[in-house]
Amino acid sequence: MATKLPYVAVPSTIMKILNKVKEAKTPDRFTADFLETKLGFKGGNSRQFIPLSKKLGLLKSDGTPTDLYKKFRNDSTSGAAMAEALKIGYRDAFERNEYANELDKENFKGLVVEITGLEAKNKVVQLICQTFESLKKFANFDVKLPEVIKEETISKKEETGKPIETKEFDLNLSYTINLVLPKTDDPAVFNAIFRSLRDTLLRK
Repeated sequence: MATKLPYVAVPSTIMKILNKVKEAKTPDRFTADFLETKLGFKGGNSRQFIPLSKKLGLLKSDGTPTDLYKKFRNDSTSGAAMAEALKIGYRDAFERNEYANELDKENFKGLVVEITGLEAKNKVVQLICQTFESLKKFANFDVKLPEVIKEETISKKEETGKPIETKEFDLNLSYTINLVLPKTDDPAVFNAIFRSLRDTLLRK
């Protein structure tokens, strides 16, 4: 019976490969050649690490390392990254028991049997449990990965390639001017006053 729970044929190699992953430079693509020439692991059993990593969300379908892969290599976020990877790869287990990582070996095996429908003595059940236990040694479920906070001020140009639209607001003001005119019979005085008003206040 097929199962979504990931496993490898030789779980003992996982810890060795993961330790090397943390030491080596992040590749553009994690390939069998990288696994062999850069990390030093040869053979078909070691290559099972690649599809396993894809199921864990450490690699994309084309072998490109994900942000989770990079966070795993960072000592400050490594444990939290592996905990997240386990929740991705063993989603069925965590959906049935959100504290699947806290179960002892026997109870976790029971959970695997429940999910897969296989017998407890089935080799696949054993390998699933052993693979999970090997990965769990790198995980820290007590801390969470730092969330990436998206600034609300990201422009539309960054999101859609188009410049952000802005609105212009017209502000119309009205005002009243009270004049106290001097007592005079000379029209030149009034002309001077109104000319000054026109020149200083009424022109844009």
